[in-house]
Amino acid sequence: MTFTTDAHGKIEDAQAQIARLREQVEALMKDRITPAVAEFAGRAEDAVHSASGVVRDQAQAMSGRVKEQPLVAIVIAAAVGWVFGRMMR
Repeated sequence: MTFTTDAHGKIEDAQAQIARLREQVEALMKDRITPAVAEFAGRAEDAVHSASGVVRDQAQAMSGRVKEQPLVAIVIAAAVGWVFGRMMR
């Protein structure tokens, strides 16, 4: 009989510890993890928006150069294609 009551007591202690740990994890998530993830997501979104503007500006500049000097653009593209072709062999 003492074995079963002792086992029940240990099970109840373990369940109580698990419940306390669960509460601590939830509090940690609420207080630290969730705000940190939200801040990171905001920063990442800002970086994407600023980078897309820079890329768009560079693409427009490159497009202008290609329109100004189409022959040079063709020669450069052919040279890059030839180099990649040689590397793939």
